[in-house]
Amino acid sequence: MWERHELETFLTLADELHFGRTAERSGVSTGQVSRTIQRLERRVGAPLFERTSRQVRLTSIGRRLAEELAPVMVDLAAAIGTAVDAGRGVSGILRVGYMTAGAENLLLRAVELFAGRHGDCDVQMLEAQIDDAEPRLRNASIDVLVAAYPFPGMTCGPVLMREPRVLAVPAGHDLARRDSVSIEILAEHPVIQLPSEMAEEFRQDRTPSHTPAGFPVPEGPVGTTFAGILSLVAMGKGVYPVGAHTERYYPRSGVAYVPMHDAPPVLWGPVWLPTNDTAMVRAFVQAARDANPPEG
Repeated sequence: MWERHELETFLTLADELHFGRTAERSGVSTGQVSRTIQRLERRVGAPLFERTSRQVRLTSIGRRLAEELAPVMVDLAAAIGTAVDAGRGVSGILRVGYMTAGAENLLLRAVELFAGRHGDCDVQMLEAQIDDAEPRLRNASIDVLVAAYPFPGMTCGPVLMREPRVLAVPAGHDLARRDSVSIEILAEHPVIQLPSEMAEEFRQDRTPSHTPAGFPVPEGPVGTTFAGILSLVAMGKGVYPVGAHTERYYPRSGVAYVPMHDAPPVLWGPVWLPTNDTAMVRAFVQAARDANPPEG
């Protein structure tokens, strides 16, 4: 018999392909993750992962197991959530998080509408940073988060806001005098990096390793908070693509914002853990959609 936590550990490692990040997401030690995988491999009778000193890869058996197991776990979580919802209804404490002031405004409108509809729910608003948002979703200290996409491994709800992408550059830089720049300009300047603990898909969206034309993007220093990233830009350590709302909510004398005329927009919306798909979360997502109708 396989325990649910063992299956969740296996699927997390299949997603991350890194024992350290899997341990962090699961809230356990790296050694415990390793022992769990070893137990599963003994039960299967074959390796599920290929391990070297430099990388972790799924074996063919492990890949097939992950592909077949993932939808089963989603269905299981939904069934448990339905049972919990039936017992609790839309009541209790809902912890909603947000990243940056732009998301806070989306959230305030959603919370106001949600509170009017569901007076038995106590809503707590919590600010999250770029390096702790995902862990807080996974350890259930935040139930639903309003943040910028992509958020791999999470359920992403309706898009609440689309905003143009702009490039944060030092105020005295030559780029600050331009009317707009191409995304290809990233190949010519160091780009402030996000923490390695963040999902690769998100990091590639914000700080790609190559431009669309295939040119490598030089790496600048790592910023662990949004304010820290803007400080590094102001110090002349590099540039960083951000949403256009940043100029309004995070004005700095040492930073200028230049439109990126060919970059995709930044999309914002609610994000939550698939295993936390409760009636409260669904009701809040509906309120967020109704309170922030798409432009146009």
